[in-house]
Amino acid sequence: MSTRLDSYIAGYDPAMFGVPECRRILTRNNPLLFALTYFAHHLQGDETGGHISLSPVHWEWCDHAQEWAQPRTAPKAHRHAYIAPRALGKSTWWQLILPMWAAAHGHVKYIAAFSSAASQAKQRLRDFKNELETNQLLRTDYPDLVQPARRTTGVSDADRQDMYVSKGGFAFSAHGIDSAILGMKVGALRPDTLILDDVEPDESSYSAYQKHKRLRTIQDAVLPLNVYARVVLVGTVTMPGSIVHDLVKAAAGRETEDWVAEEQFHAHHYRPILTAPDGTETSVWPEKWSMDFLHAERHFRSFAKNFDNDPMGYDGKYWNREDFRYGDLDTCTRTLLSIDPAVTAKDSSDYTGLAVVSYSPTERRVVIRHAAGVRLIGKDLRDHVVGLLERFPTIRVVRVEANQAGDLWHGVFHDLPGVKVLTHTSTASKEVRFAQALDWWQRGRVLHQERLPVLEEQAVGFPGAAFDDVIDAAVSGAQFFLQPAQKTKAGHTARSYV
Repeated sequence: MSTRLDSYIAGYDPAMFGVPECRRILTRNNPLLFALTYFAHHLQGDETGGHISLSPVHWEWCDHAQEWAQPRTAPKAHRHAYIAPRALGKSTWWQLILPMWAAAHGHVKYIAAFSSAASQAKQRLRDFKNELETNQLLRTDYPDLVQPARRTTGVSDADRQDMYVSKGGFAFSAHGIDSAILGMKVGALRPDTLILDDVEPDESSYSAYQKHKRLRTIQDAVLPLNVYARVVLVGTVTMPGSIVHDLVKAAAGRETEDWVAEEQFHAHHYRPILTAPDGTETSVWPEKWSMDFLHAERHFRSFAKNFDNDPMGYDGKYWNREDFRYGDLDTCTRTLLSIDPAVTAKDSSDYTGLAVVSYSPTERRVVIRHAAGVRLIGKDLRDHVVGLLERFPTIRVVRVEANQAGDLWHGVFHDLPGVKVLTHTSTASKEVRFAQALDWWQRGRVLHQERLPVLEEQAVGFPGAAFDDVIDAAVSGAQFFLQPAQKTKAGHTARSYV
């Protein structure tokens, strides 16, 4: 047992825990003490030598759960997402211990839990009901919770695979995320707590299209069940551009997708290795994962994905992490801004990809200095481009892919200061162009001036990632400099203007 936990327990008189009423009073507003009192068997295991062990993350989760004891006063005000390494106990805490604490003390009345598959959700409910049936201390202290509601005939009112209703009126239902759930109620009760646990499948059975559908289900069917409900979303990244990956990026303050901001999720990302201000590294759960173990594993791709929630750690069909090299070239003489534009700025549309690419003719290599995606069109896009020209004054060419709405871009980018604007069309498929470009990356002919997270995520995720606009812009920019010029075929013209 850790020193922190020893000190915490030492603050209580052991004799008080021998009295049911004292146990109820002490744990009413203290989910951590509730866990230690009623669920000690879930807080120890072979990895911890049979001792009770807590990660600092578990302490934090208990602090956050105390919000459940407070009244809900505003819509969308209690929505949290927790992304953590696999086997850190996310489901144990958020589907069992903390819901049981809140239900036992009446802080919540109706929990609706969702998983990617209905079978997974029902297993979580079975685990919950198993504690109600076998946990003797719970059965002694909370008789109205552990007994199912019954009709006057003595028949159980709701004790099914997908639903439990207690004698005291608490309800817990379990569903696959794609179940028909509109208007879900138990009597007059609507869910006051929504738990979304691993709502995305493995990458092998997932795609950008399915991610979009899953997100629409969450936004259009699950969250509207009660806009005042407490919402907890827990999970681990399954692929680049996934729902959980969006939340990882939001937690890092790197990029907040529109849906995350719209639904007001507070994202929390817990990494397996904690770094102190002085650079000292410690394990997020020392009793379970020693630093020796983490050091030995941290260079594997599976560690990056399953522990660090970095989907870049998974083998890409084209690029892998090792294909990205970082540095700069003092011999660059030409710089362009490559744009892969989107026609609309709707939330469901593609991004406009932008990449600033410099070329060294002496080394025949390029440096990508900037890569980003924006949802802007018309004047807003033009203003953004003007800002990039001011930020990178060596840009002399703006090159726009005009496969869609080609004439539109002449109006958007007219009279850009000090640059020539070229439009071009791509006749080869992305698969063909990206395969050629991958060879340049792998041979070190393409450098990244610094880490370019969006570009690198899209590159590794292609063709399964949600978007590929930024890597497409970067490939187009590199191709402009590195691929030998080809003669224009009869009947085709290259259009340019200043």
